[in-house]
Amino acid sequence: MNAQSSDLSRVTECDPTRVLIVDSHTIVREGVSVLLGVEDHLAVIGHAATVGECLRDAQTLSPDLIITEIDVGGPGNVEELRRAFPTSLVLVLSLLDSEEAIRAALAAGAHGYVLKESGRKELLGAIRAVLSGSRFLCERASARIVSRFLDDGSGTRAAATPSPITRSEREILAMVARGMSNKHIARLRERSVRTIEKQRAMLMRKLGLRNAADLTRFALEHGLIQRDQADPSAQASGG
Repeated sequence: MNAQSSDLSRVTECDPTRVLIVDSHTIVREGVSVLLGVEDHLAVIGHAATVGECLRDAQTLSPDLIITEIDVGGPGNVEELRRAFPTSLVLVLSLLDSEEAIRAALAAGAHGYVLKESGRKELLGAIRAVLSGSRFLCERASARIVSRFLDDGSGTRAAATPSPITRSEREILAMVARGMSNKHIARLRERSVRTIEKQRAMLMRKLGLRNAADLTRFALEHGLIQRDQADPSAQASGG
């Protein structure tokens, strides 16, 4: 286990988010450590090549966020990390962009999914999202998840099919599914209520959905929120 002593001193000083990196590739671990090290609100407390290395030091580690990969064998490491660190958030940083891999990671308990081809801005955005309590899928991962809504079943895009939802629309979708009103969402996003109403209407048209219950079911089915985060009234009205 490679601990970052300089970062540990920062935890005491300004109490930033404690980050643990688990990846089989040294260059990825060190690269992400350097990238996050310049952020005042983040402290990399250590990194490891395997879950086993983390488990040996589990008693002394208390990460707020774990950034890890998954491999072709499945997301077993995500499940192990969730068991070892039940209060920690898990963000997957992976080479795999298949719908199966993304769904498996979310089902295993991951709070977000980012591809290794993503840039610094998207990774930091993912970290902010999961720390704020939201599920996060990078643009390409989100496109994979909603692909069945975008294809005509033969592998080609249907002529009348709407465009993929944007990152902003995904965030609004998650907020609606949690039971937030347009007014509440507008305040959080620093936009007018009218703007949120328009974005919400556009989102529903794109996905062919009719109401908040439909949006909630969609968010649950595609791992954008967890079931205990969903608005009970919307679930009930959806049948």
